[in-house]
Amino acid sequence: MSLLKIGNIEITNGVLLAPMEDVTDPPYRLLCRKFGADIVYSEFVAAEGIIRDAKRSMQKMLINDAERPVSIQIFGNNIESMIQSAKIVESIGVDFIDINFGCWVKNVVKHNAGAALLKDPDKMIELTKAVVDAVNIPVTVKTRLGWDKTSIIIVDLAKRLEDTGIAALAVHCRTRFEAIKGEADWSWIPKIKANISIPLILNGDVKTPQDAKRAFEETGCDAVMVGRAAIGYPFIFREMRHYLDHGIECPPPTMDEKIFTCLEHLNLEIDYKGSYRAIHEFRKHYSGYLKGLKSSHSVRQKLVTINEISEITEVLMNYRYDLINSEVNTASEE
Repeated sequence: MSLLKIGNIEITNGVLLAPMEDVTDPPYRLLCRKFGADIVYSEFVAAEGIIRDAKRSMQKMLINDAERPVSIQIFGNNIESMIQSAKIVESIGVDFIDINFGCWVKNVVKHNAGAALLKDPDKMIELTKAVVDAVNIPVTVKTRLGWDKTSIIIVDLAKRLEDTGIAALAVHCRTRFEAIKGEADWSWIPKIKANISIPLILNGDVKTPQDAKRAFEETGCDAVMVGRAAIGYPFIFREMRHYLDHGIECPPPTMDEKIFTCLEHLNLEIDYKGSYRAIHEFRKHYSGYLKGLKSSHSVRQKLVTINEISEITEVLMNYRYDLINSEVNTASEE
């Protein structure tokens, strides 16, 4: 049994929602908590945006008490900006702050932030220590194995990060060069674990309940973090939680649960972002919600062309009606 302790938070065999840009906004965090995620993380927020009071950055940091425990993840390269932004994040009442040293995308790396700091570990340590010392709430870090396979530095780096005073470390088990390609290398987790005493969270290729169980058993990690497998499928947390607690799979979500949760999610996004932006950004979620349902491909193709919530609702309700009729007809034939 693995215990994750961050400040006053204590979770056994924790299953966490990974921070993902344009995915882990307040509405989706709330849904993932509802379905069993033990901790949820915000999208990453630029330190410079926070200290400039940028509208988009401040919107990312809206939190709801129902989603606790919740962490706001920040990133940047300028130490003073990171200190100021961390203090602002602390003032809004989050449970802990997470620092992003793992984002691989070019727009972040070219500004020497995110995973770029893996090429400058001394700067990473200096920045982390400054943030830890600036706030009174726990600070955690999320990073990767190294810049590429010729420069995997995570074992020594993890110890140096621990020495700054961070409360926990999450490691995506790929290098920056690999991004999200190839297979995550979990073999580094026991090596890191042996070198630190703070909790260690495994991220990368935790896609199924069986993956979660195997991660705990094979690596000795203190929690697992779920990323892409959760997009459009908040039910993954219920499934993982049940499998870890009981050793058996729980029933999958019903057709009605998938369709009505999809609509609930979309309406929450509209309340949060406004209709136009919410409907366009939501399109990435349809595949997850409708996966496994009969003839869903053609329905998804239609949904991604619609710009009105009334039409989306009509398409989904008609699809539900067709699925019900198909089940009834199949049962009659049998």
